[in-house]
Amino acid sequence: MPLLTLLLLALVGLPIAVAILALVRTARLQRRVEALEAALLRRTARDASLTPESARDPAPDTPAAPSAPEPAMPRRDGWREPDRTAPAAAPRQASRLGALITDRAARLKATAWGWLTEGNVPVKVGTLVLFAGLAALIRHATEEGWLTLPPALRLAGIAFLALGALGLGWRQRQARRVFALSLQGGAVGILLMVIFAAAQRFGLVPLPLAFALSVILVAGLCLLAVLQNALALAVLGTLAGFLAPLWLASGRGDPAVLFGYYALLNLAIFAIAWYRPWRLLNLLGFLATFVIATAWGVLAYRPQDYAITQPFLALFFLIYLVIPILYARRRPPGRTGLTDGRMIDGSLVFGTPLVAFGLQAALLEGARLPLAFCALGLGLLYTLLAALLRRRPSLRPLGEAHAVLAVGLATLAVPLALSARVSASVFAVEGAALIWLGLRQRRLLPQLTGAGLQLLAGVVLILSLPFQRPETLALANPTFMAGALIAASGLASAWCLRHRGRSRWALGAYLWGLAWWLGIALQEIGRLAPSHLADDWRLALLALTGALIAEFHRRHPAPALAWSLAAGLLATLPLLAAPLVAPHSSPVTLSQLAPWGWALVVILGDRQLRVLRLTAVGAPHHREPGAWAQGAWLWALALFLTGALLAALPPPLGEGWRLAAALLPWLGLLALLLLRPPLLLAAMLPPAEAWRPALAASLALALAALWLLLLGRPGRPAPLAWWPLLNPLFLAQGASLLVLWRLQRDPICPARLQERGVLALALAAFALLSLEVLRGAHLLDLGPWSPSLLEHQAVQTALTLLWSVLGVSGWILGSRRRLREVWLVSALLMAVVLAKLVLVDRTHLGNLLGIASFIGYGLLCIAVGYIAPAPPRQAREPAPREETP
Repeated sequence: MPLLTLLLLALVGLPIAVAILALVRTARLQRRVEALEAALLRRTARDASLTPESARDPAPDTPAAPSAPEPAMPRRDGWREPDRTAPAAAPRQASRLGALITDRAARLKATAWGWLTEGNVPVKVGTLVLFAGLAALIRHATEEGWLTLPPALRLAGIAFLALGALGLGWRQRQARRVFALSLQGGAVGILLMVIFAAAQRFGLVPLPLAFALSVILVAGLCLLAVLQNALALAVLGTLAGFLAPLWLASGRGDPAVLFGYYALLNLAIFAIAWYRPWRLLNLLGFLATFVIATAWGVLAYRPQDYAITQPFLALFFLIYLVIPILYARRRPPGRTGLTDGRMIDGSLVFGTPLVAFGLQAALLEGARLPLAFCALGLGLLYTLLAALLRRRPSLRPLGEAHAVLAVGLATLAVPLALSARVSASVFAVEGAALIWLGLRQRRLLPQLTGAGLQLLAGVVLILSLPFQRPETLALANPTFMAGALIAASGLASAWCLRHRGRSRWALGAYLWGLAWWLGIALQEIGRLAPSHLADDWRLALLALTGALIAEFHRRHPAPALAWSLAAGLLATLPLLAAPLVAPHSSPVTLSQLAPWGWALVVILGDRQLRVLRLTAVGAPHHREPGAWAQGAWLWALALFLTGALLAALPPPLGEGWRLAAALLPWLGLLALLLLRPPLLLAAMLPPAEAWRPALAASLALALAALWLLLLGRPGRPAPLAWWPLLNPLFLAQGASLLVLWRLQRDPICPARLQERGVLALALAAFALLSLEVLRGAHLLDLGPWSPSLLEHQAVQTALTLLWSVLGVSGWILGSRRRLREVWLVSALLMAVVLAKLVLVDRTHLGNLLGIASFIGYGLLCIAVGYIAPAPPRQAREPAPREETP
């Protein structure tokens, strides 16, 4: 263990020591370089000043004869005298200086390495060993308890150090103010912790004496902070005082002691607020008090503690009710006059009643009638304060804030006496009215209050949903009406905000109202709609909502409305795809596809597209909602046609027919988009021409994904027998490759994809033909549809012949068309077939199938050798002819 410790210390300490030495040497070298540069500049300036005037500016009558420059004479220190006639002297000097720095860096590196390997190595090792020994001694002393002291002695030592720090901080209050204030605050906080630990944890001090000492310290802290005008001192000490019970708490403790201690701290903050407008200190006390009180209430509150906690809650509420008024009185007015908004501490003005009323509700355990009277009493209190504050012009904004709170508390008394759904409706309507009034009067506070009331209405209704009684009527029930009123209030607020130029606020209100409308309507559908008609109703809701938004967008265009139409059409896709991807024991029926809901989506969606065409500009698809709406409409059409074809097929038809039917709609829509775009894009032309590549790419991706998913399915074509290249699944997949090939040759396809698409399609066709061999073997009952099918001799022979035919065909085609790449790929395929013959088919030479493989491959190679024995030459320009003399 000591050896391991020594090794670790050496590994850590040696690099640190080397780094420190290197930094010292580098600093010395930098100073020497700077001194040399300064000396060089001084010498250059002195030589320039000693140059004769005639030499620097010859007379125009007597031209100066050119003379050879004198060579620079070397000096003892290795430098040369500057050449006064050479213009490139400065670069040469800079290069010599760089060489000097490089040489010194190499010497420094060598010195560092020498320090590690040379010198007094025993002393270095001894120092490391001594360090390791001291560390081991301290660890052993700690484990043996030699450093353990009695609690009283430990607390006395800590208190003595804190008093010394407090005295030092007071002495340094003029010379080092920041340091002194921090030291004083930390010392007072430590003393508070010592007192609390001595009384509560160790029982060394009686509780009355501990409270008396705490009062003295808190009073002294307030006095120091006020005398020195030191916010940092007050914050540090207060923070330490609040954290002391949390650090040193043991068990549940006595709530009277805990809240009495915090009451003293809050009274100290109140006393400071009487003289100093320190908003940070007020906010710190508010947050610490109510966060700790809430945590204690959640973890340790018991009903028998009500008599203790209720008075303290009232005291805390009154303290932080008055502190914002003191802050407004002490705060000097800003540049904007007496109504400067900075004079209002909004966090305490609005946070105090909200948090205190929430804790009061927890103490009363949700008793509605007492809470109603409590809210009404607080409303009267805030009304009285608002009336008093509005009399002074400097406090009028604060009085208006109290008036708003009085209205809110009086409003809150309503739901406590009535049902939650009725209360939510009242809150929502009142919030919309306040937003309208605030916009008319150009005042921000009523607008914020109105928005808060609408949010409160939504929260109240959501919380009441688990406790509502079962409704019997559709739409005409309190829950739906409350949700509809919240939605209408949000949309009305969005309309008012938009007309006043508050675009961001209008967007938030619009999204709020739209979300509530869709949410409450979908909940009503889920509660009342039959299971086989639920999807129809949901699609109808989306379609009708989109139609209303489209008509409004036609009269009052807005980007949010356009994107809502696109999002609504996109939301229909999961409803149409759900019956297709869900596992079914029986084929999909037409009723599962929501036919009349889909019809509304297609018909009303076409109308939405025509409205969007009026505002579309043909921008890129990711910036234009019309492109997303058009793509969603096409996908909805493809999904429904897929489901309709699957539902229309009679049950006796095998799996191959259904899989082919799943490909046909995507195949047909992509072909129409390539060959006859106006048939699909009539509603959005001409802007849709800019989006046609993106729409074609989306359909192509869907088609390719389906093609890959169906590649691993056998596709039994019952009741027909399997025929090579004629079964329905192979025909549908082959047609898909043809359409993708047509897309690859279309001008809308990027040039990079046109170059690489040929290879991808060729590999896909190769995979499809090879898999068709496996399908045929399975459908001819040669084996189960699994990897074990490859072990059959007939399958291996068929694959050999197929790949040979493909290779030979490509060989010949590449030679005839002078396609060198095709010829080389075909040759590679033939090499693969040869390797397969040697490694796989060689084991079957004892039967006819193995012999057929070798013979077929040999014949094909002979034919190719006769037709196209060598790769085609690349086209080259004819060499120029030499002229004969």
